[in-house]
Amino acid sequence: MKGILIKTLVFLAVLSSGFGCSPSSERMDSIVIAQAQFESVALPCIAEDQQFFSRNGLKVTSRKYDSGVGALDGMVNGEADIAVGTAEFPLVGRSFRKERIRTIGSIAKSELIYLVGRRDRGIEKVSDLKGKRVGTMLRTIAHFYLGRFMELHAMNMQDITLVDLGTPAEWVDAIVNGDIDAVAVAQPYANSVKDRLGANAAFWSAQSSQPLYTQAISTDEWITKHPDLAVRFLESLAQAEEYVMLNPAEAKAIIQKRLNLDAAYMETVWSQNQYSLSLDQSLIVAMEDEARWMISNGLTTEKQVPDFLNYIYEDGLRAIKPETVTIVR
Repeated sequence: MKGILIKTLVFLAVLSSGFGCSPSSERMDSIVIAQAQFESVALPCIAEDQQFFSRNGLKVTSRKYDSGVGALDGMVNGEADIAVGTAEFPLVGRSFRKERIRTIGSIAKSELIYLVGRRDRGIEKVSDLKGKRVGTMLRTIAHFYLGRFMELHAMNMQDITLVDLGTPAEWVDAIVNGDIDAVAVAQPYANSVKDRLGANAAFWSAQSSQPLYTQAISTDEWITKHPDLAVRFLESLAQAEEYVMLNPAEAKAIIQKRLNLDAAYMETVWSQNQYSLSLDQSLIVAMEDEARWMISNGLTTEKQVPDFLNYIYEDGLRAIKPETVTIVR
């Protein structure tokens, strides 16, 4: 009965929203977004810049965080209603703790995790990482991709000394100053390391062609109370997605300015992001893979992979772009 009520509210919200028409005399509803500062958050940035949120009756306040994990933590701690820019891996971690949160949609599929080593520490090829001090931010998607990268090259995490790095400044400074020998880190920080090390940098993509799914995540409580706001939020992102498709140069310029990125960097990374709303079955497959990795690497005391269908909210995106929801139940 409760599920039927929620779906009814979503349907009514879609009708009343007018699919993105200006709310004219209607009141504006407030949403606070916890936003990681990566180019994978292009859709919410563009929705704000092009006033798609306000046209859908939303007054959006953005709180900036250095990482996706930080944005998710902020949302869970009550600092925001929705976290954007968080990869699927932190959601997997919190599912083991049975936290009542769900993704309302993927907003980008990206390749942005890289491994950078210092050649002067004897790192020329991947196998040279053995015995080296390798830094990353633990319990993040970069941590997972580092582990998977090692496995694909016939090594494991026991072959290195793993160093936990907490902030972007640490990510860059630790390897540039020589405190560590290599680092697994997200863009744009990977390029910062590469630029500062110059010819001394050995550089690899850590993702091995497996995309990172950037998420918009909220709590069960907020979604249940505000299904209409979730719909209008997603409708705004859908309009931003269309803007990116029709105006790629302008969209790129907006993100470059908002995140204070240089033009050369934007040319490098823009094509490494697919900016589109979705809830793919491949997301479930990736989360199950990451859950098994967490179990096998002792990052949780749980022994069973969670049912990730319990951590996906489909009704909002089905109301906006039903063809993009391919999750099998």
